Amino acid sequence: MDGASGGEVDRAAVSDARPLPDVDARPRPDVVDDPPERGEAMLRLGVTRRRALLFAAFVLAALAFLYLVLPQLGGFQHTWNRLKGGDAWWIAVAVVLQVLSMISYIAIFQGVAVPRDSPITWRESYEITMAGLAATRLFAAGGAGGVVLTAWALRRSGMARRDVAERMIALLVLLYGVYMIAMVVCGVGLYLGVFGGSHPFAITIVPAIFGAVVILVFLAIAFVPADYRPDLGTLTPGHRRVQLWVERVATSPAYLSGGIHLAWRKLRRPDLAMIGTVSWWGFNIAVLYAAFRAFGKAPPVAVLIQAYFVGLLANLLPLPGGIGGVDGGMIGALVAFGVSGSLALIAVLVYRLFAFWLPTIPGAIAYFQLRRAVHRWDEQPRAPTAAAASAA
Repeated sequence: MDGASGGEVDRAAVSDARPLPDVDARPRPDVVDDPPERGEAMLRLGVTRRRALLFAAFVLAALAFLYLVLPQLGGFQHTWNRLKGGDAWWIAVAVVLQVLSMISYIAIFQGVAVPRDSPITWRESYEITMAGLAATRLFAAGGAGGVVLTAWALRRSGMARRDVAERMIALLVLLYGVYMIAMVVCGVGLYLGVFGGSHPFAITIVPAIFGAVVILVFLAIAFVPADYRPDLGTLTPGHRRVQLWVERVATSPAYLSGGIHLAWRKLRRPDLAMIGTVSWWGFNIAVLYAAFRAFGKAPPVAVLIQAYFVGLLANLLPLPGGIGGVDGGMIGALVAFGVSGSLALIAVLVYRLFAFWLPTIPGAIAYFQLRRAVHRWDEQPRAPTAAAASAA
């Protein structure tokens, strides 16, 4: 009798400890709970003192060239003199718009990447996103450093690996889905004359084709079952490490599919945070628009959007934070659309000053704040997760 009573109490305790159901959650019997070890190391990104010093030297050299050497070159002196006549009101507007863009990103991160029962509050979301910006400055390849740091923070908060992967994928699908759709709509619209502005084929239809292909690929991946786990044990007998690597590659489409379906459920049941998927890009482009207005006349909106997104494709180049590549890509795209080269140069560099350099210092501070938050999570007792409660 006593044993039965104790069992009832235990079951009641487990039931009481279950978190509220998450609208994003769905039953996945193939996924087991794998909370991170409390002693798990702090983000292995290979950040050494030598690498940090080299990056700092590169940044200083880039700044010196852009703001000291470039103005002295033939033909640029007159262009640089236009900085003295910039409209201070539009510069202030650009700063406010940049702050709003960061708030938008924090909102979409909190709404998509953070489950309801997570210890991550809005403050920690700010620290994760800003620290991710600092990591992005150190590593190229489309902001891979920021993605790794963000995934590490979510993992240390108690989320299972698959949940982290799917939520990160859903976040990227929502944000970059807007990116690809914008390139398709603006590119085709400009080429057909629906929107005002010139329409060179190379930066209207070609990017539109690229965006359409990316969209179709992800739609195709969505048909892969989210619980797809191929049996590859016979392919690599005796080589456990190779087998694990092959399994990860083979199951990647399932992870992508799960993330795409999570993004689709978010779109079907949107909340206020979902506004960030559009406002993040909108406020960033508005910063570039304000930079143009501070020194001259801005190009048509469709031209500005297309040139902005075409320039951002340079983030895929192996350059720290896309320094030089994004700047050159945006300036080149704007010039191809018929924008004055001198005006495009100043506007893009001012935009990058706010969008790239302005968040760097608070991002570095947020990185150390995030470390303290992670230690605080480690010291707090973790409530049983939904998977653990179901198993009990």
